[in-house]
Amino acid sequence: MKVTRYFEEQVLRKRPYIDPNWCTQVVSSPLHWEHQPDGRIRFWGEVTIPGEVEPRFLRVVTLADGETVHNAFFDRGFRKDNL
Repeated sequence: MKVTRYFEEQVLRKRPYIDPNWCTQVVSSPLHWEHQPDGRIRFWGEVTIPGEVEPRFLRVVTLADGETVHNAFFDRGFRKDNL
């Protein structure tokens, strides 16, 4: 998986609970995706944290190439029924 310096140095430091493998999983098989005005791409997918029963929605933002991960976070506002 390719990542930006921002993802490596800031995102993983601020959100150590995010498993980079989840990002790969979401980008390779998203529930939904869309282009941002700046060219980056947002991907949403479900991940289940070990020890939890309910899955959460992870938003992964890539550069315009669709594979270099720039940001990732749990998106509490995303709803599957809004697709």
